[in-house]
Amino acid sequence: MNRVLHYIMPLAIVTLSLLPQKSTAQELEAKVVVNHSKIQGTNTSVFTTLQEAMTEFINTRKWSNAQYTTREKIACSFNLIVNEYSDDGRFGCSLMVQANRPVYNASYNTTVFNFNDNAVDFNYIEHDKLEFSDDIVDNNLTAVLAYYAYLIIGLDMDTFAPKGGTDVLNKAENVVNNAQMLGEDGWKAFGDSKNRHALINDYMNGAMEPYRQLFYDYHRKGLDEMVQNAERGRSNITTSLTLLEKAKQDKPMSVLPQLFTEIKKDELINVYSKGTSKEKEEVNRILCLVNPSLTSDWDKIKE
Repeated sequence: MNRVLHYIMPLAIVTLSLLPQKSTAQELEAKVVVNHSKIQGTNTSVFTTLQEAMTEFINTRKWSNAQYTTREKIACSFNLIVNEYSDDGRFGCSLMVQANRPVYNASYNTTVFNFNDNAVDFNYIEHDKLEFSDDIVDNNLTAVLAYYAYLIIGLDMDTFAPKGGTDVLNKAENVVNNAQMLGEDGWKAFGDSKNRHALINDYMNGAMEPYRQLFYDYHRKGLDEMVQNAERGRSNITTSLTLLEKAKQDKPMSVLPQLFTEIKKDELINVYSKGTSKEKEEVNRILCLVNPSLTSDWDKIKE
């Protein structure tokens, strides 16, 4: 998938671009940081080599059949915070993952995904080579990194074409299924409403189809339109948020609608700073329903 084509070609032609094509570059341009400030009295070189290995693993692997040019790579970050470390190579970590997307004809990048995973435990010996197979998942670190790589790419594709990332998101689901045998936290069904299993399971659940459509309508019809016509773009965003409300109603226990509002909070406040009174009232109503814990922030929209 050439991401630029989504900006300039009709949807019927864009859909064709989702078919496998000759690749020109890997999909991700990830900045990786391994923060080991909590660990004292140990050789720090293991953390340096881990950071280098993670960077190479994420950025040099081709994760899909889609076509990307170098300038179309998805900007993302992986911030691994080491909470525990033992000399036998056992790590207890949390991982903060963020991915951004450029807004058409603007210097602004919007955050598509931002998540803090508190259950990233794995074994790594200095200079270990990180390897991964979709069919056999036998290493928790590479499984976690592959899962988020697929998730980032799939979500990004969904912002450019309705359900455009289905094939890649299916790979994320496959990682979850194959990782069950590892016995590590974060993969189990019903283990946590915000774990890796819950995120992809909810996103691909039929009841959450309005949420997937939201990703396209909000970004492609909304934000991408605002530079050329702010009123039309904002109106499309308002309409897209009704899909967020429906997703919340259809699957009230899902964390995804809340996560979306947390990621987009400041952006939404800014978008509606010049909205009409009617738009502000409607959006405030929807957002207060979806995430009442941020009511004081949503009230800023009405000001």
